[in-house]
Amino acid sequence: MNAEDYFISLFSAKSDAIGDDGAVIGSTVYSKDAFFEDVHFKRRWMTPEQIAYRAMMVNISDAVAMNARPKYALLSVAMPSSFGTSQMRALSRGFQCAADEYGLQIIGGDTISNKKLDITVTIISESDRPLWRKGLKSGDLMAHTGKLGRARRELRYLLSGAKVHKGAKFVDFSLRTGFIRDATQSLRCGMDISDGLFSDLEKLSRLNRLGFHLFHDVPKTVGCSGEEYEMLVGFSPRQRKRIIRLAQKNRTPLQIIGRAVRGKSQNRCKAHHF
Repeated sequence: MNAEDYFISLFSAKSDAIGDDGAVIGSTVYSKDAFFEDVHFKRRWMTPEQIAYRAMMVNISDAVAMNARPKYALLSVAMPSSFGTSQMRALSRGFQCAADEYGLQIIGGDTISNKKLDITVTIISESDRPLWRKGLKSGDLMAHTGKLGRARRELRYLLSGAKVHKGAKFVDFSLRTGFIRDATQSLRCGMDISDGLFSDLEKLSRLNRLGFHLFHDVPKTVGCSGEEYEMLVGFSPRQRKRIIRLAQKNRTPLQIIGRAVRGKSQNRCKAHHF
């Protein structure tokens, strides 16, 4: 268990709401993620507008992963005292652009001065049928949307001193809203791939007390690619044709990668946050 998982475990024993992409209280889903300079991004990589847009989108991704409809957002923005009005306006455009795309309202938060640009977003959503991480059964099929590995390649490019280019997944990625909305009833479990395929398979393994047999070898350059924000889902083999059909309906690439089996899955990747 890494440091992040250990710290979370200190609270999860006291609350059944901890452990998914969001906390479900009644029909309301609460999710929150940080987007901190020099931890999740470097300011030279992106414009303030792109930074704010991505900060919102990675948080909206948690709502989508829970099959929840984003309704409201609370922002916490710690910004350098050197920021002028033009940079503040650019940040606001990025936040608002993402909010408008998903029909949610920014209702408040907090703003303070800081040495770096650190952003925290809380998303409040609604769901009549949440998609949980727990529920997998032995023999169920595992699949992910999209093609993995691009985020890791782009990160290496950025760390070499480059800036994001137009169309880069770091600032321009699609959430699988339609597919998850249509498929949730036929899925056993789901989560977004934020820490990497191997890491997120380990989380599902721990929660469901199952391991995974992968049909093909997955290189570490793909399995350890975090910040993908694709969906990792599990479903009964009986639902295979239906899931494929729904993915095609929503123009969502879908890769069936393995099967749940007895045992446990090991993460082969270095922790992203610690």
